Amino acid sequence: MDDNDLQILRLVQGNARLTAETISQDVGLSPAAVQKRLKKLRETGVIEKEIAVLSPAKLGREMTILVEVILERENRAHLDSFKRKMCNAPCVQQCYYTTGEADFMLILVVSDIQEYEAFTQSHFFDESNISRFKTSIVMDRVKTSLDVL
Repeated sequence: MDDNDLQILRLVQGNARLTAETISQDVGLSPAAVQKRLKKLRETGVIEKEIAVLSPAKLGREMTILVEVILERENRAHLDSFKRKMCNAPCVQQCYYTTGEADFMLILVVSDIQEYEAFTQSHFFDESNISRFKTSIVMDRVKTSLDVL
């Protein structure tokens, strides 16, 4: 990976819909060279996914909640089971297996506190391996980004 690749990545992480022609003007390469580099970056997994970032508020999902989860037991089966459940829960936007006091950190986007309560009932209270969880409700969305560069 060289400086041209890094420039291309900076541009597409901000707007994945940029054309090769537009990118080529900014990085000083031909559109064909940009397309070739983008193809390689996708094939090698540097570009994992190209997504649309949606507005939670405009879709009625106005509440963002951060949750620290502590498991009772941390063997592979319990960890894998919890990871699968979080991957399949539509309101879980992000899930991280972490070091420190909490075993997992979750970012949820829900429509209201009742939806969150229903989530806790089905995913935490009905799960014998959840020791405890701590909830923080986001008051203001100051910065949201998946940028790496």
